[in-house]
Amino acid sequence: MGLSRLAGVVFAALMFLAGSMPARAENPITIGFGMALTGGLAPNGKSALLALQIWEEEINAKGGLLGRPVKLIYYDDQSNPSLVPGIYTKLLDIDKVDIAVSGYGTNMIAPAMPVIIQHKRTFLGLFGLAVNSEFHYPNYFSIVPTGGPEPKQSFAEGYFATAMALEPKPKTLAIVGADAEFPHNAMDGARALAKKAGLKIVYDHTYPPSTTDYSPIVRAVQAANADLVLVCSYPPDTVGIIRAAHEIGLKARLFGGGMVGLQSTAIKAQLGPLLNGIVDYDFWLPIKAFATPEALAFLKVYQEKAPAAGVDVLGYYMPPFAYSEMQVLQQAIEGTKSLDQQKLADYLRSHTFKTLAGDIKFGPTGEWTEARVMQVQFQGVKGNGVDQFKDPKVEVVLWPPSLKNGNVITPYSEAQK
Repeated sequence: MGLSRLAGVVFAALMFLAGSMPARAENPITIGFGMALTGGLAPNGKSALLALQIWEEEINAKGGLLGRPVKLIYYDDQSNPSLVPGIYTKLLDIDKVDIAVSGYGTNMIAPAMPVIIQHKRTFLGLFGLAVNSEFHYPNYFSIVPTGGPEPKQSFAEGYFATAMALEPKPKTLAIVGADAEFPHNAMDGARALAKKAGLKIVYDHTYPPSTTDYSPIVRAVQAANADLVLVCSYPPDTVGIIRAAHEIGLKARLFGGGMVGLQSTAIKAQLGPLLNGIVDYDFWLPIKAFATPEALAFLKVYQEKAPAAGVDVLGYYMPPFAYSEMQVLQQAIEGTKSLDQQKLADYLRSHTFKTLAGDIKFGPTGEWTEARVMQVQFQGVKGNGVDQFKDPKVEVVLWPPSLKNGNVITPYSEAQK
């Protein structure tokens, strides 16, 4: 065989192998974001990153998107909103990513929005509560189970539905939260719901995000003697407020509502029996309609990787939605056969997306057309073992009725037993 013919055979063989191999690193489609990998939001941010990396690995094993591999480009926002604009400016102007998506949480999404709007980018936001109510940006799309016509209210709707079903009906409400973007939006929703329910708000205050001693806050709430105590907090203050409530002996019929962090396995295990009696929101548990074969298969992969990655070992809260975010993006890119920002936005507005978190359809403001927020109560938590949280029987679903599997125990002091 001549050298030229041999070279041709080798070239053909290499081309065949290239066609059958997973997507390679040349000319990738880049997806950029900041993510809380350190700081107070890191427990959720790190688990979100692992879910995104699982999707990246899987999509590249199938040949990538549009015949190109996919590459995630990300930076640690350190749970610090002031770092976010610089991160997104770098991603868009220096890294020149093809697609930008948000990091985790309202407080991190809001400061990215002006940069995104200036660059006229289509933007998927991960767990942002009513972020677009301030910006009205037509190319923003939210990946979080709040939604409907009033996303701020949808967050606490289950808390108020549970409270107002009590006999006798509660009359007074205390609201407290950090002075930051997420708590402000959540508290706005709570005030509107309280007005609808005819509740008198007897305490309504925020505290600095830098707060470390929560005893004075809880004492002030206690002095208001409210029937209901609604707390809108991020993980560090959630833990601090719960510990202070136990030390002081907080009296209320219901306590909780908007506490971020109690969905994290590590925080659940850390608090253990201190969780008992708290009524709080949740977005996903392996129950009923949520526990689809697709969702359970994803969690199996996630849970196998979680210990080595040092992230939430169960992954019930953030990972299904982070992975679903990429499924939405994938379907939009494949549907338009394009990375054009406006074509993607138009497609996102006009289609329903099949994801492991369920079907997602976006409304006019980029929120889900239907909210899917649960209200749960921790009951019967014993010790600090993780295994008890694998079976959500210690998290009794109180609302919505379609998922309800138990009854609320009141008052809060009685439910702690």
